[in-house]
Amino acid sequence: MFQAASRLPFSRSLVLGLLAGSVFLGGCVYRMTVQQGNFLDARQVVQVKEGMTRAQVRFLLGTPMLPDAFDRDRWDYLYSLDLGKGDKPTRQRLTIYFADDKVSRIENDGAPTSSGP
Repeated sequence: MFQAASRLPFSRSLVLGLLAGSVFLGGCVYRMTVQQGNFLDARQVVQVKEGMTRAQVRFLLGTPMLPDAFDRDRWDYLYSLDLGKGDKPTRQRLTIYFADDKVSRIENDGAPTSSGP
């Protein structure tokens, strides 16, 4: 019985030490930069015009990230950049709608259109 009583303070201090160490080391986590999707350059985006064919758009922008399984006349080009510093990730979306295999409408949500800084 004497041995169990002497072990208890050691295990309590060990647990407290491990807990304190994990709290201090919790801030030392490396968060890497994550890039996903189709990176679109402003020079590419401004060249897409209504009336272009699917082949012309694919040549200019590449294959869309999300080909819509339910609507083959809609192509979504998505891009996300998370710098890993806790900031809000950068998100861009360019949606191209086709009618009779030609671009009928373009929706731009954050994709670059000028070569600014």
